[in-house]
Amino acid sequence: MKNHVWRPLYVALGIVAMILVARELYVPKDFGIHERGYMYGWHRKSDETYWKNFKVKYKTSEYCKGCHEDKYADIKGSPHGNIMCENCHGPALGHPADPPTLTIDRSRELCVRCHSYLPYKTSGRGKIRGINPETHYPEAECVMCHYPHNPKREAKK
Repeated sequence: MKNHVWRPLYVALGIVAMILVARELYVPKDFGIHERGYMYGWHRKSDETYWKNFKVKYKTSEYCKGCHEDKYADIKGSPHGNIMCENCHGPALGHPADPPTLTIDRSRELCVRCHSYLPYKTSGRGKIRGINPETHYPEAECVMCHYPHNPKREAKK
């Protein structure tokens, strides 16, 4: 065979060899080897103990319910009912032992991240009532007029 056939073949074999060497160097030895034989999974076997001991930062709204029954009842009966408390208040890790871990953020930015108008009517995010934050009372915090745990209710004065 001529050189024009062998050269591309050598290049292709060289690329395959480089991929195999890179795989040998970078893929951990325990990746993909589990009880069911050699198969690729979502994690390494040696990481299982790490994740079993990993402290969860986020709880569910059920965790908050015990101490905050009034707020829980308000939010569950509102359009915000499917939103977990920590989406707005941050992770509950350490709470109630360390109350400052949770924030009470009354900033417009917190509300606007979901309620800024988006013109995408076919997406789930586009179905949320939106405002133009530059024209909808830009000098006021949302909680002055809206009660965040139940937006259909008027804010407490």
